[in-house]
Amino acid sequence: MRWWSVANFVSNAGTWMQLTVQNLLVLQITGSAAATGLSMSVQAAPGLLMGLAGGAAVDRWPRKLTAAVSQALLGAVAFLTAVLVAVDQLNLGILMALAAVTGMIATVDGPACALLGNDLVRTDDVPSAIGVGSLVHNAGRLAGAALAGVTVAFLGTAAAYAANGLSFLFVTGVIPFLRPVHEAITQPRGQRGPARTPLDTGGTRGAKPKDDMTMRQGMAFFLRRPRLVALAGISGISAVFGRNYGLTLAVLVTGPLAGGAGAFGTVSTVLAVGGILGAVLGARLRRPSVRLVGTLAAAGALLQVVAGLSPSLAVLLVLVLPMAVVESVSDTAGTTVLQTDPPAHLRGRVLGVWGSIRTLWGLAGPPALGLLMELAGARGALVSGGLLIAGAIGAGFVLHRRRTAPAVVLRTEEPVAAAKRPDLIAVA
Repeated sequence: MRWWSVANFVSNAGTWMQLTVQNLLVLQITGSAAATGLSMSVQAAPGLLMGLAGGAAVDRWPRKLTAAVSQALLGAVAFLTAVLVAVDQLNLGILMALAAVTGMIATVDGPACALLGNDLVRTDDVPSAIGVGSLVHNAGRLAGAALAGVTVAFLGTAAAYAANGLSFLFVTGVIPFLRPVHEAITQPRGQRGPARTPLDTGGTRGAKPKDDMTMRQGMAFFLRRPRLVALAGISGISAVFGRNYGLTLAVLVTGPLAGGAGAFGTVSTVLAVGGILGAVLGARLRRPSVRLVGTLAAAGALLQVVAGLSPSLAVLLVLVLPMAVVESVSDTAGTTVLQTDPPAHLRGRVLGVWGSIRTLWGLAGPPALGLLMELAGARGALVSGGLLIAGAIGAGFVLHRRRTAPAVVLRTEEPVAAAKRPDLIAVA
């Protein structure tokens, strides 16, 4: 697990470095901010259309092999892009095509790597493993964004893509040496019968019925689980009306608070630090629930409301840290529920469904939030968005409580007499 975490940190840093450089590269080629947004959408679109198919592939194929191949393919795309940049043969069309290919591979790579990390620990430690993964993701994001500027300044854009390719190859080289829990457990000397294994090792072991391996089964399972549907609703409304802080806080800092790019950079750094602290706290959750996810999301929304009313940058910085911590803990708890609730042989497809839903939010959120800011301004968008999130989650809790309220049962000391009273039976 330590090796896997190191490999993921290197890979995440390389990925965020490439994403940062890619935006700069599109701006350099086209000079258009709209084209930059389009390149991000093109890379995300396969997750919306092929997420479930990618999850089904993860359920059908050996997980270590799937993760290794997908990482190697992502590395190949990064190296190809580096070569095209170096020889000055990269144009917008080719870059869009490569972004789409990257998005297609990611539909398999995302769930494969997520579930492989869970396979490396015992069942009781899966929430901690997910928390460590969140910590690694946030730390890699922070490091990658910082390394992007340094790499481009001293070595050029092609070097950044090449470095990302090397990070993928590093992960590919580590995977064959990983030992999932069910492989690492050995039978104690003198013990008879099968070796003792954990209750569940994340889907690498156990029966996989042929009639339960279709994509339709994964979708049906997701829709039949009220807690997963509720989790999707909580995450969806939070993603659309909150959490797009790169947009809302940027406008708030540079507009009403009269700050500059440096001030927003400080806010972004505090957000990243809060994300890391939240991941550490989230790793301590043993059995998180959807109720906990909703409570944390509502608390973060109320903090967002207060942040929207901040009179100064100093006050905003004080509020941003707990906002990021609460968001990170909520995300870690939600990911734990998502990856542990389904049966082992369906987890890849459930993650595939989730990937499609998350992509839809990612594509719909910024335009909706941008429209809200046009109508209400940065402060109004933060305040109204936070109130919408908290109100929707509160209403969901109330409806859930009413539906699950215990029925009133009429008790009688004389069952025979009660049986002769149809009116009492009807009331009961």
